Amino acid sequence: MAIDPRGKDLKAFLEADPEAPVVMLNLLRFADGGRAQYDDYLRHFRGHAESRGAEVLYFGTGDTPLVAEAGQEWDAVLLVRYPTRRSFSEMVADPAYQEGAALRSGALVEAVLQPTVPAAL
Repeated sequence: MAIDPRGKDLKAFLEADPEAPVVMLNLLRFADGGRAQYDDYLRHFRGHAESRGAEVLYFGTGDTPLVAEAGQEWDAVLLVRYPTRRSFSEMVADPAYQEGAALRSGALVEAVLQPTVPAAL
């Protein structure tokens, strides 16, 4: 199961529109004991994200699902707004960020990392 973005995925992500803003939806399922490790990752992540103009919009833990099949519930949700797709891509490629990326990988057994763009209501 993929946890971290890979090169070909980042390439396709950037091809969409590298200068467009994006809100990244993170759906997170923790490994046993992974919540504490993810908190360590968040401390590492915030400095790198904020230095690139990103903003954490929301972080919350999952509650009892109202509509979901067994196994579809998530432990946590994180929404982060990046000023551009390029700023996200540059952050995850930065060696200083990569030093702490293993905290995220080790904390999770499953994740969805999905870019979202504004839609008219």
